[in-house]
Amino acid sequence: MTLDLKALQADVLRISDLYAAEHGIERSGDWALLKVQEELGELTAEHLRMSGRARGTADAGKLGDEAADVLGMLLIYCDRAEIDIEAAMQRKWLHWLAPKTDVPPV
Repeated sequence: MTLDLKALQADVLRISDLYAAEHGIERSGDWALLKVQEELGELTAEHLRMSGRARGTADAGKLGDEAADVLGMLLIYCDRAEIDIEAAMQRKWLHWLAPKTDVPPV
């Protein structure tokens, strides 16, 4: 399965709109970044439980759910900050997979 990041982002944004409307959540300027941080904290807490370094019952499914929350909130943040995450990933990461055409002699 390939993942269409723009389609995923559009779905996440639509779900976020529904959730905010249903629960009366005001999503002001820094809300998305603060939510990324909150979700990262929840992922960290679950990681600590999974590695036996925190109290509570470890749950691998919960770890995945928390990772999904981080990704979802990051996609929302990118939309609000007008970041083209696909272009940024290409620039920052994926260019390393492109074939090298100008390889200097050894």
